[in-house]
Amino acid sequence: MGRLQLPCFINGETAMSQDQVILHHYPQSPVSEKVRVVLGMKNLAWKSVEIPRLPPKPKLMPLTGGYRLTPVMQIGADIYCDTQCIIRALEQRFPEPTLFPGGAAGMAWGVGQWTDGPLFQDVINVALVEMSPNMPAEFLADRGPLYFGPDFSLDDIKAKYAQCLANIRAQFGWMDERVAARAFMLGDHPGLPDALAYYLVWFLSDRMAAGDEFLSQFRNLMAWEQRVKAIGHGQPEDMSDLEALQIASKANPQTPEQADPGDPLGLNIGDQIGIEPASGGPQVTGRLHSLSANHAAILRQDDQVGRVCVHFPRMGYRMKRLA
Repeated sequence: MGRLQLPCFINGETAMSQDQVILHHYPQSPVSEKVRVVLGMKNLAWKSVEIPRLPPKPKLMPLTGGYRLTPVMQIGADIYCDTQCIIRALEQRFPEPTLFPGGAAGMAWGVGQWTDGPLFQDVINVALVEMSPNMPAEFLADRGPLYFGPDFSLDDIKAKYAQCLANIRAQFGWMDERVAARAFMLGDHPGLPDALAYYLVWFLSDRMAAGDEFLSQFRNLMAWEQRVKAIGHGQPEDMSDLEALQIASKANPQTPEQADPGDPLGLNIGDQIGIEPASGGPQVTGRLHSLSANHAAILRQDDQVGRVCVHFPRMGYRMKRLA
C-alpha cells in the first residue's frame, strides 16, 4: 500500500525524531500517569500528544491498527501498546537509572498484576460512582462496559461501593506499612513498584469527594505520595498528532526479528495473527515479527503511515494464528 501525504513538520530533524519517545495520552488518564512517573524517574525528554478520551481516535488508529486503550508509546515506526509493554521498552532503551534498584527485577512485575488487577477494579469502581453525578452519559456508556463487562449497570457498581472502599482501605494499608521505614517501595531509590502503586493513589485522591479525609488515615503513604509526586514527569514537550503520524510515515520499524521456539501456542515468525485484550476489545492483525515469553510484535501496513511494528505484552492478551 502507499502512504498518504501528510503535512511535513520536520525540518532536518527526521533521524532525531525517529528515536524520540512520543506518548499518546491525555492528562486525566490514570494509567498514563503510571508511565509519566516512569518517564520522570528516568528524567527523559519526551513528546506529548494529547488524544481524545473517547473513540473514535482517528489520528491514533493508523498507528495501532485498532487498539484504542490509553496510553500508547511511539518511537519512530515502533508502536507500544499497554503500560507493561511501554515500561519494559523504556527500561531496555534507557536502563539508567534502573526501575529495579537493589536488583528487584522479576517479581516487581508481579506487583502490576495486583495493582492493575484487583486493586484497579476496586479503585475504578469507587471512582466511577464518585464521578457519576457529573459524568457525561457517553463517557459512562464507554467506560462502564470497558471496565465491568457488557452487562455493566451503574446500580450494580453502586451496590459494590462500600465493599470496594473497604478493599481499598486494606490494600492501601499494606502500602502504608511498606513505606513506614523506607522512602520508596524498594528502599532509598524509586522504582517500578512506586509507579505501579502511585497512579491509583493519585487517581482516587482526585476523583473521590472525601479523598483527603479517606487518605489521611495512611500517614506513611501520604508522605510517600509527595515524594513520588516531586519526581515529576521528566521533560515533556507538546507535539501535534499530525506530526507524530508524519514521523511514523518517514521511519522504518527498528525491532529485530525474533522467534520463540518454546512458545506454547506454537506461533511462528511470519504467521498472520490477531491480538486482542483478554478483557475484550478490537483485534489488531498483522504478520508476527518478534515473540518472547513477555512480548509479541507484529508488522502491519497502513495507508497513512506505511509499515509499522505494533508491540503487545503477552500477559492480558489473546493471540491466535489467523487462517
